[in-house]
Amino acid sequence: MKIIIAGAGAVGTHLAKLFSQEHHDITLMDETPEKLEDLASDFDILTLPLSPSSISALREAEVDRADLFIGVTPDEAHNMTACMLASKLGAKKTVARVDNYEYTLPEHREFFRTVGIDSIIYPEMLAGQEILHNIKRSWIRQWWEVQNGALILLGAKLRRSAQILEQPLKDLCGPDSPYHIVAVKRADETVIPHGGDCLHDGDIVYFMTTPKYINYIRDLAGKEDYPDVQNVFIMGGGSTAVHLVNAMPDYMRAKIIEANPRRAERLNEVVKNKHTLIIHGDGRDLGLLEEEGIRKAQAFAALTENSETNILACLAAKRLGVRKTVAMVENTDYISMAESLEIGTIINKKTFAASHIYQMMLKADITSVKSLTVANADVAEFSVSPEARVVHQAVKDLGLPSMVTLGGLVRDGEGQLINGSTLIQPGDTVVAFCLAGGIKKLEKYFK
Repeated sequence: MKIIIAGAGAVGTHLAKLFSQEHHDITLMDETPEKLEDLASDFDILTLPLSPSSISALREAEVDRADLFIGVTPDEAHNMTACMLASKLGAKKTVARVDNYEYTLPEHREFFRTVGIDSIIYPEMLAGQEILHNIKRSWIRQWWEVQNGALILLGAKLRRSAQILEQPLKDLCGPDSPYHIVAVKRADETVIPHGGDCLHDGDIVYFMTTPKYINYIRDLAGKEDYPDVQNVFIMGGGSTAVHLVNAMPDYMRAKIIEANPRRAERLNEVVKNKHTLIIHGDGRDLGLLEEEGIRKAQAFAALTENSETNILACLAAKRLGVRKTVAMVENTDYISMAESLEIGTIINKKTFAASHIYQMMLKADITSVKSLTVANADVAEFSVSPEARVVHQAVKDLGLPSMVTLGGLVRDGEGQLINGSTLIQPGDTVVAFCLAGGIKKLEKYFK
């Protein structure tokens, strides 16, 4: 597949490196040559120090042969212009990164398609939504709702208090169990477990279940004493923080601590949540945190642009008694370290863009793809067509790849778990948990 990426910032270079590893034909464009230095020699990509909003530059990049054009410069206007031009010049699909929530609304989707923009991505908004899902319940590490919550994928770290340690999974998860354990992250490895495997202290376990069994899983995981989150401290007042607090339910109270005085003043205009207090100060100042009442907070989110600062701030918040911490870690080299330090939930905006774009590269009908930041795995929702290979066969007879497990399906709006005897029907939405490379191997079953 020929992919042209416009913008060699953090998201663009991440995408270029990621997709070049899958041996796609990648061209990375940016009008600032310094941003492209060393990339071509370190990775199998072509770099062009040209403006992606130039027609002659797009022609030089052979945009007429592009299967996918991605606009991820810091300027949404440039991204949208480049996508429109690329589409008119022959690119098959385009996606633009934006900074305007209005552009992401479903009612505008068809309008953007008519002008040559097939898809819109707003990573900061997605990050805010993800953080909210994860801080609503202080005991979880990961939360993902499928089809408006008909199915839930959640990840929780097990401690010695968990009821399900050191028992074979075949004794824990029978065909009629209200949950499936679809994956386990142990140290630096994520595995899809089998019936003879056991869970250990320190494992991060990914459960697939339906909403009514969430509290049951909470008890099994030994998390009964974790408090419900009502008070949240947020360090850093960027776009992600704004989307987070504006989406919070009324029972939550938030304090945003922002070091930049101009930004703090601006927050008073853009934050619409009346239960949010803006504080000008340094979120690393333990005295300030104590003064503002952090010991009464149940969650702390560090959302500055500096990964190291966010990690250290979360460690400080834990020392002050906060049970749930969230760190935005944009430097991928720090993710495993942050996980080993018991930070809690780790957010990486680049993975949201990558998940969205990866979905557009697949041929099967996939509703959404979610990359799990710390697990090196993906979760995908497949829409089942009448022609799909999975139809009318028992799941145990499908011969699925070993790095894939089907966790559940949604049929007529109702979520249900999948076992070996399940017969998948046309119209179902099937949720698959896939280790690295698994989605590509699984998509042929749904085409």
